[in-house]
Amino acid sequence: MEVQEVFVEPPKKKRNKKKILLITLGLLILIAAALAIFANAYINKSLAQVEGTIELAMLENEVTVITDKNGVPHIKAENEHDLFIAQGYIQAQSRMFQMELSRRQASGTLSEVVGEAAIDQDKYFRTLGLRRSAEMSYEIYSDEAKQVLQWFADGVNAYIKLAQDEGSLPIEFKLIGSEPGEWTPLDSLTIGKYMAFDLGGHWEQQAFNYYALTNFDEQKAYELFPKYPETKPTIIGEDEIDVASSFNQAVIPHAFNGSNNWVVSGDKTKSGMPLLADDPHLGLATPSIWYQMQLETPEIEVSGVIFAGVPGIILGHNTDIAWGVTNTGPDVQQLYLEKRNPDNANEFLYEGEWEKAQIIDEPIKVKDGETIDYQVVETRHGPIISDFANEEAKDTAMSLRWTALEPTTELEAILEINKASNWNEFEKGLEKFLSPAQNFVFAAKDGTIAYKANGNIPIYEDGDDALLPLEGWEKENDWNGYIPFDELPTVINPEKGFIATANNKIVGDNYPYHISNVWAQPYRYERIAEVLAAGDDFTIEDMQNLQMDQTDLQAREFVPIFAETLKDEKLSADEGRALDLLTNWDFVDNVDAAQPLIFQQWMDEIESILYKEIPEDVMDLFGSRGQTTNNILRSGDDSIWIQENGGMEQVLLTSLKNTLDDLTEAYGEELSAWQWGDYHQVQFPHPLSNVSPILAFFFNNEDPTPVGGSSVTPMAASYDSESGIVDHGASWRFVIDTSEMEKSYHIVGPGQAGHFKSDWYHNQMDDWVEGDYHMTVMDENEGMKLTLKP
Repeated sequence: MEVQEVFVEPPKKKRNKKKILLITLGLLILIAAALAIFANAYINKSLAQVEGTIELAMLENEVTVITDKNGVPHIKAENEHDLFIAQGYIQAQSRMFQMELSRRQASGTLSEVVGEAAIDQDKYFRTLGLRRSAEMSYEIYSDEAKQVLQWFADGVNAYIKLAQDEGSLPIEFKLIGSEPGEWTPLDSLTIGKYMAFDLGGHWEQQAFNYYALTNFDEQKAYELFPKYPETKPTIIGEDEIDVASSFNQAVIPHAFNGSNNWVVSGDKTKSGMPLLADDPHLGLATPSIWYQMQLETPEIEVSGVIFAGVPGIILGHNTDIAWGVTNTGPDVQQLYLEKRNPDNANEFLYEGEWEKAQIIDEPIKVKDGETIDYQVVETRHGPIISDFANEEAKDTAMSLRWTALEPTTELEAILEINKASNWNEFEKGLEKFLSPAQNFVFAAKDGTIAYKANGNIPIYEDGDDALLPLEGWEKENDWNGYIPFDELPTVINPEKGFIATANNKIVGDNYPYHISNVWAQPYRYERIAEVLAAGDDFTIEDMQNLQMDQTDLQAREFVPIFAETLKDEKLSADEGRALDLLTNWDFVDNVDAAQPLIFQQWMDEIESILYKEIPEDVMDLFGSRGQTTNNILRSGDDSIWIQENGGMEQVLLTSLKNTLDDLTEAYGEELSAWQWGDYHQVQFPHPLSNVSPILAFFFNNEDPTPVGGSSVTPMAASYDSESGIVDHGASWRFVIDTSEMEKSYHIVGPGQAGHFKSDWYHNQMDDWVEGDYHMTVMDENEGMKLTLKP
């Protein structure tokens, strides 16, 4: 039987609704596509221009900028006037948002664009007075240096004006609802002062030591000191300061801020000429703290890196010399206990007399809020930093004296160093590099290698005085000037054929001056020296491999101690397997190995047990914790901190059990399947990525990447213990063979550009993890050509 298909026409009203729905959906798709195209075009407008022509009226002659395949601009000008204008312009079009945040953070004006969330941070930086110090420093700069600063600022401002006129400022400015103001020479100097802050000193360690002595028995407290004092430091028994509440809003630089550098004599290299390597360890973020550039005029040809917002090249090489730095870490910050007049909160005792402090108005503007009338109190020693300048009129407060808060001339030094052609000229330039104190290593094509611990380092009659806050009312506690320049630690062409530094102790007991009580743990230096002492015929590749070396000498020291201590203990099956894994380890913090994960977590757990009495906010001040923990473990049952936690065996057993319980929960029951890289991963976060997941998706660009190394390996990768995210490490890696001064090898993680749509935004992330360097050639003619015309 045939069945006929019957078509029933839907009601006209339903057909119209469906048609309207389809039309609406289509329109929405078209609108979304149009918005996406518009947004993409708008965002792309702010990409740095690297080809074509840009007119800059203030130029005297044409300037050529060749941007090579790695995003490195090579600026060639006929004179320094045009060179530094061009450098300011090129930096700004690639890094303007970073420069804006940098000057605001250092100046204490973030609240103007961020709002109330930044008030406490602004108060702290207003109290420190980095910008006030920059103003004092500017006054002692030469006219020539001031002119360079102004030329650089003119270039930055030319970019700002053009970008505002064309609506091409980076999208970040739109997101925070702000635009950059005029750039000034003081902005560049203030950023320089911030770097001195980031490389800091040890005031927080003094505050921690003070806390320890006022909360624990004397002997127990001294075990926490970076060294056991031979003479008892002065300690105030009355009017004690609550350290935790006094400094809970202070911004503490990362304890891991340090670096590696070394130079190798031509006697130990394949080329017969010196090799130099440098990798400064700082915060890892997007964009990089460094910007790689080359600058050239008939009088200067220099290549390397500089902080965004600053002229010149601070680290790198010219056609005759190369240099690099690490942080010396001297005691350049001193806390002073100040007795306040109970009848006048702005007067402080000094040599039996009440002395009036300077009161500085620092009004803080707040986005979408009222301006805060904030005042800073400065004694003869420096600003009151406890309780942020007299919010509570206590009878005792703490002030900070710090070399960076005095007038200093680092830019003068940079400009002279850039033109130096030998060690004598280079060292002459260092006389003007005063803060922060740095370990400079040097190599020249004439075969010289050299080292100098350079900067203003205060003279202490007794180094133990730098362990604690001093009585500010006693003149005898004032600094006695600075170590004379000619007596700073210096080495030239040593017989062993190399010089290396890794923030380690740099002088022996026979050196007549105190440098520091707090040094980095020696493991990075020991590994570097171990390799350099054992080898010959070194090449560029050998230096790169050493920068990426993941050998863990801390584990090499302590795993045998731990195994010997626990050899007679009854262990669980997992504890036995863990010890077996560790004792058969090659002590390399390899990304795929289980042993680094077990050992590093075990060390963290030991600290959790030992220091459980210390409040978390006070632990932030405990900068020498790693050094102290190692000393306690070496002491074993002789340590009070070990004794009070049941003895060495009990501390190790409890911490190992806790470690394995945590790791099993996180990574499963098969110990040998665990990998260091499952936990230890690197990401270079953008400053706006915490605002929302959407911004994080665009600005962070990639998921965290597993990475080897640790805080104690030459391949430095210090991490946040809560998340495992690597947040400090080699912010730049640099190697050069002085037999070929025109070539140098670099990694600038995560990349050169500040714009998330640039090809050079995160293109060096994998390079950073894997150790893939790019070569930069001084006479670079290949690349994208931009002409800046008058």
